[in-house]
Amino acid sequence: MDQTQLNWIAGFIWNIADDVLRDVYVRGKYRDAILPMVVIRRLDAVLEPTKEAVLKLSKQLDDAGVANKDAALCQACGNAFFNISPFTLRDLRARAKQQQLKADFEAFLDGFSPNVQEILDKFKFRNQIPTLVEADILGSLIEKFTSNDINLSPNPVFDQNGKVRLPGLDNHAMGTIFEELIRRFNEENNEEAGEHFTPRDVVRLMANLIFYPVADEIRDATYRVYDGACGTGGMLTVAEETLNQLAHDHGKEVSIHLFGQEVQPETYAISKADLLIKGEGEAAENMKYGSTLSSDAFPSMEFDFMLSNPPYGKSWKTDLERMGGKKDLSDARFTVQHEGEELSLITRSSDGQLMFLVNKLTKMISDPKAPLGSRIAEVHNGSSLFTGDAGQGESNIRRWIIENDWLEAIIALPMNMFYNTGIATYIWVVTNRKPERRKGKVQLIDATDIFQPLRKNLGKKNCEFSAEQIRQITDMFLAFEETEQSKIFPNAAFGYWKITVERPLRLAIHVTPAKLVAFKNDAPAKLHKVADLLAGIAGGAAPHMDFNVVQRRFASALKKIDLKLRASDLKAIYATFAFKDEDAESVIRKKTKDGFEYEPDTDLRDTEQVPLLEDGGIEAFFEREVLPHVSDAWIDADKTQIGYEVSFTRHFYKPEPLRSLEEIREDILALEAERDGLLQQIVADGDKR
Repeated sequence: MDQTQLNWIAGFIWNIADDVLRDVYVRGKYRDAILPMVVIRRLDAVLEPTKEAVLKLSKQLDDAGVANKDAALCQACGNAFFNISPFTLRDLRARAKQQQLKADFEAFLDGFSPNVQEILDKFKFRNQIPTLVEADILGSLIEKFTSNDINLSPNPVFDQNGKVRLPGLDNHAMGTIFEELIRRFNEENNEEAGEHFTPRDVVRLMANLIFYPVADEIRDATYRVYDGACGTGGMLTVAEETLNQLAHDHGKEVSIHLFGQEVQPETYAISKADLLIKGEGEAAENMKYGSTLSSDAFPSMEFDFMLSNPPYGKSWKTDLERMGGKKDLSDARFTVQHEGEELSLITRSSDGQLMFLVNKLTKMISDPKAPLGSRIAEVHNGSSLFTGDAGQGESNIRRWIIENDWLEAIIALPMNMFYNTGIATYIWVVTNRKPERRKGKVQLIDATDIFQPLRKNLGKKNCEFSAEQIRQITDMFLAFEETEQSKIFPNAAFGYWKITVERPLRLAIHVTPAKLVAFKNDAPAKLHKVADLLAGIAGGAAPHMDFNVVQRRFASALKKIDLKLRASDLKAIYATFAFKDEDAESVIRKKTKDGFEYEPDTDLRDTEQVPLLEDGGIEAFFEREVLPHVSDAWIDADKTQIGYEVSFTRHFYKPEPLRSLEEIREDILALEAERDGLLQQIVADGDKR
């Protein structure tokens, strides 16, 4: 069946919504009835030829007292699903009374196998039946879907002369129609489409990025493809098509198994239904419902290829609470041992997109003998590149990936490529089997200027990739060469040390009469004598500029009168009479073998980022950039942390060229001429008056 026929069928189904549902449903809700009905009619049409055989076998099994008969019934009908109701959808067209139609239609739905029941439940399709019955349009809807003008069966329809009137729809063709309807409905509801629908042009590019680099290494083998935020399953479908085509082009026979997980009920139902419609019953069973973060459906599995567009800028706080909270989260996926230290890979609860990438990284093929390892492509917004300070979850994730030499490339996409967001987006390409020439390096590709405009905006999406542009970006990635749009960096170029620069606390102390009176008014009586004792040491006309001397003398004086003060009492006394003064001596914390360790002034504490590629390292940076300005500073080595961030702006910034002096001069002269003309006009108007 050619594309024109497929488009006609998709258009016919699309028009059913306007013909039947208008004035009953708002336009954005048409999909609630149409998509489940497409699934129901296709499954019904597939089962029609074996209906009698299945009913007969079902009765025999019931009579024999066989409880678990699903496998036998699937075998009888030759599909991964069945229906044991006494009806086909065509049988229900003759029902004149709405209530009888409702009862028989519900019985028809109840006859489907458990895997179809789950799809109907997630669609919440039974919730639509009262609306369809009350509006008296259920019969019309069934009649439209069983019309003699359309054939959703895999078997052809013949005319009276035995010629094919309507060709049969094979699983692939039916899948194409279903996905076209999904695309149209998603574009119609563009305000929410981005949550579960990635444009096909972007998906094709992602598939190229994970498959093309290893195209020559594909073998006659089984490959597993995974999407942990699979939405309607479009990425998995394109990935399967791309891998099959590459295998065919290289003369290889591959077996591809798809795996996905989705948290939104309707989109999960669509993904599972799509695979059932295509005849991929096993893959349909591999689509799992639930949250990938808090309820991983594939905890011990590894995958050859993985790709996703996870939700970004979306809270995962509910998942975090289900997992025990940030302090008690014990999921082994999100805490790793790296370079002798434990890294927490838990991001802020307000944005969990990088957590989906971590989930994939834990599912990479670990066998070092596996030639291809695992390849990953995942879409992120800009925050994944730089959000999170050194030592925080986001930075730790980047560090873990880059220091393990897994990051191959990041591709910056044009703005407005997605349906519900105009923000900058990026594709991360990750693998644990880098080719030799890429080892220790990361490629950044700026594809922001590679696009063609859409004739009509689809939500926020106003541009797309043509097939040639997808190939152009793919070739840029495969070439791995330095160009204006492709930059190559050593891994360490994205790393830095975050150092904490301390300066000493400098305290002067002065017990003035006014302060002494104020202290005694507020302090308990037992401290009055103590304050007088301190006044004898640090009183007088001028402040004492060496707090260390006062502290030693005061401690000695307290010892002589055998008085021990609580730390809180000492703190209250010093808080009253001591004060910061940049001319005072530094406060000594303790004596060391090399001199003294000083008390840091938290108000003067600062941090600096030192690139890992800094010539001479931290010490050279400190001597050059810090000490000339604050000679008493030091680095608190215990607080030094390693961080990673990626800045596209820094590496691809193109400053606007400065205008020439001649251009500026011409503009000034033009403004002067305009000014002189206005003055002359004002004078002339005044003379006329």
